[in-house]
Amino acid sequence: MKFQIFKITASAKKSRLFFLIFCVTAFASVHAQEVYNLQRCIATALEQNYNIKIVCNEEKIASNNFTRGNAGFLPTIKATTGHEGSSLTTHQTFREGNESNSKTLFTPSADAGINLNMTLFQGYRAQTTYHKLDELKQLGELDTQMAIENLISQIISEYYYYIQQLNLYKNLEYAVQLSRERVRIDEERYILGSSSKVDLLQSIVYLNSDSSRFSKQNEVLRTSQIRLKKLMGENQIEGEFLVIDTSIPINANLDYDELLDNTLSHNTALQIASKNKTITGLDYQIISSCSYPYLNLKAGYNYSYNGYETGSLKNQQVYGFNYGLTLGMNVFDGSNQKREKANARLEVENKEHNYDDILLQIKADLVTIYYAYQNNLKLLQLEQQNLAVARENLEIAMERYKLGNLSGLELREVQKSLLDAEERLISVKYQTKLAEISLFQISGKLLEYL
Repeated sequence: MKFQIFKITASAKKSRLFFLIFCVTAFASVHAQEVYNLQRCIATALEQNYNIKIVCNEEKIASNNFTRGNAGFLPTIKATTGHEGSSLTTHQTFREGNESNSKTLFTPSADAGINLNMTLFQGYRAQTTYHKLDELKQLGELDTQMAIENLISQIISEYYYYIQQLNLYKNLEYAVQLSRERVRIDEERYILGSSSKVDLLQSIVYLNSDSSRFSKQNEVLRTSQIRLKKLMGENQIEGEFLVIDTSIPINANLDYDELLDNTLSHNTALQIASKNKTITGLDYQIISSCSYPYLNLKAGYNYSYNGYETGSLKNQQVYGFNYGLTLGMNVFDGSNQKREKANARLEVENKEHNYDDILLQIKADLVTIYYAYQNNLKLLQLEQQNLAVARENLEIAMERYKLGNLSGLELREVQKSLLDAEERLISVKYQTKLAEISLFQISGKLLEYL
């Protein structure tokens, strides 16, 4: 029997030794890692995230397209030149049977010219197109802003999710320590004969169960690290990193009326819907411009040269300036223009309906998330009180257990109550933070995290 006791005690000491080695190794690796805070994570993501790079390039394309030449204000000028020649030998057979051969004749020719074409008037099509290109440029900026806001929201959410999982990791680590302490107490009791082996074995089962959860939590923590690094665009996905923050800060002073005013003024999705509505209206004007007469100007200067080996002329050169004005109007095109205008008018109505729908959806989201935010603040206070009570209850239970006035099953229930209270508090904090992030994003204030 004593030999069995010695085996259990040695096993526990060996477990503690391995745990100490793990802590020393982890501490040594900590100094080799960089330390991040939220602002650094966001800055790194904005610099390295590939989706942001793609959206920024698309914004540059829209900016490059915003030119007067692309709108049709400027003329097109083309310069051309060419050189041709022919080398011909003529063989003739007459009806009388005679034949005639002429020598090879070389006839060179060349031409050069510069020509200008310009639309002087086409029903304000150029002005409207230029305005549309400006709106598309601004829409590209809004698309980039939307992509940045979405990325920042994902970074903040994942960053604090990592903090949440880190706190859960520490809580499970504390649970393992409590279970290990209980095993130590039961070992001493068993040695002294004041406790049965069943109690000791049950304590070891609890320790193994807590250790298993602790190990699984480490996997969850590592997965969160990988997601966060992917969002940041880090190449060293497999490496670890440290964060400065150890808790989730909560802003408990968000006002609904202020959030609503900011939403109506600064919400990016709403601004994009407004731009799309404006652009569709400009498309309608561009189609309507086809109903007006058009006036085109063309002008040019051309030079041509032709050489001859036969005849009275040796060569001929022609050069000079030419110009012309063309006034025209589309009289009938199979009613296609009428059809296009009708469809464009329907598109304008659709964009207006889409804007109203997005506005209604954003207001509904704002109210829903704000109610959840307020409810989570109340739950936060309640769970903080529950945690304080659970901690005090555990202290009392441990003292009673050491004195033998509390059963192992009852102690386990107290430990579980504390662990559950801590997990609920951490979960409520994270849910409150998610609601806060969503409110900031809807109201267009998310960039304040930078």
